[in-house]
Amino acid sequence: MSPESSFLTTRRGKLTLAFLCGVAFLDFVDASIVNVALPSIRHSLHFSIQSLQWVLSGYLLTYGGFMLLGGRAADLIGRRRVLVAGTALFGLASLTGGLAESEGMLIGARLTQGIGAAMMIPAALSILTTSFTEGSDRNTAIGAWGATAGLASALGVVLGGVLSQGPGWRWVFFVNLPVCALDLLVVFRLVAGQRDRPRPASFDTLGALLVTSGMLLLTYAIINAPDVGWGKARTIGELAGAAALFAAFALKEARQPNPLFPFSILRIKGLAAADLTQVIAMAGFYTTFFFLTLYMQTVLGFSRIQAGAAYIPTTLGVAISSGIASKLFARTGTRPIIIAGALLGAAGVFWLSHIPVQGSYLSDLLPGLLIMSVGLGAVFVGVTTAAQAGVPPDKAGLAAALINASTWLGGALGIAIASAISTSRAHHLLAAHATAHHALTSGFQRALLACSIAMLAAAVLASRATNTRGEPVTTPALEVVPLPENA
Repeated sequence: MSPESSFLTTRRGKLTLAFLCGVAFLDFVDASIVNVALPSIRHSLHFSIQSLQWVLSGYLLTYGGFMLLGGRAADLIGRRRVLVAGTALFGLASLTGGLAESEGMLIGARLTQGIGAAMMIPAALSILTTSFTEGSDRNTAIGAWGATAGLASALGVVLGGVLSQGPGWRWVFFVNLPVCALDLLVVFRLVAGQRDRPRPASFDTLGALLVTSGMLLLTYAIINAPDVGWGKARTIGELAGAAALFAAFALKEARQPNPLFPFSILRIKGLAAADLTQVIAMAGFYTTFFFLTLYMQTVLGFSRIQAGAAYIPTTLGVAISSGIASKLFARTGTRPIIIAGALLGAAGVFWLSHIPVQGSYLSDLLPGLLIMSVGLGAVFVGVTTAAQAGVPPDKAGLAAALINASTWLGGALGIAIASAISTSRAHHLLAAHATAHHALTSGFQRALLACSIAMLAAAVLASRATNTRGEPVTTPALEVVPLPENA
């Protein structure tokens, strides 16, 4: 494609972007759509309280654990192949989840959904970044991707409430099936297959096992730490085991002629700083949603649908700010946008950290949510653009996996740490004979203040990052043709 041409202005370019954003929406929405259906699932399948958490955690466990493997497989095996396989697996898991008649069957379906999502997301994002190589095209495309991710995360709660109270909780899973079927039909018409296939011997099997085991163990430890305790021997042992697996993986990769994770990717200008900024920023943003939902339901008495609908203005703010930010990158670069977004997010969440026991949505929640949403859109699009700029196509899948793993890791760490802060404060006040609502609200306030501080830290970190305008890479883009050969 010549520098003067714009793939995004073509009909095929617009359809490609819409398709890839649809893939992102499906995976992000499934991280939250099940939340409000949990009471119905528990009653229907007779879940124990301890087992019920794995309906949520199971998806995050395999999603985070297989992310790097999915991203590198997309680079080595072919992005379309991995996207198709992941979508098919995700669809089958959704069907199984909807038909589940036992705890084990549903948890197994959620674990499998996570594996499918870990294949789909890095493949889709790497297709996006290698298809839209022009500076303005790529910025606009990533802006749409960021808006979709923010939209899906918030709308998942609303959709889950509507479906579980309407046709029933099983439709939280069945609704994925027509989307997966449509994706599988469209992908072969919009995305070309990669003809160069590596020899089986070139795939680093041992490296894949080490890094996936390390990610799974790390994810498992973080998910369980709030219940087990960060200082308990079990948690320390799990974290130490994950560190040992990562160390063994690093040693293995250093000696591997064709490594699963080429450490040279970290030398790409701005990539490591963008990923680290994402971890810190998402620890604040995602955790805020978690605690505000608890506050609305347990303190203000909102229903599940009311709590979900409360985030609708937030989705609009994210969508608008994502679009504006993507247009500004060519002029300002990513660094000022990320810093401004993180500061706005910090201000919005600081406002929310003053939620009262007798709160009002219009005066105590809505202003802070709107300010935070503008910051979230700017940060998400800014760091995603910075983390993809200058990445050659043969490593695009790995770079996409890294930024998505950073998003998940930040959210999981944020919730785990802030939960400990909130619980400690609430227990202290309950021991001093405070009312339950007062103790809960005070704990939520402390957690939200910690989220605000995390966003300030992200702004400081972003000020040290490279300022990129999302320049296109010099290597050729992935070809997109009407009717490619079958992969």
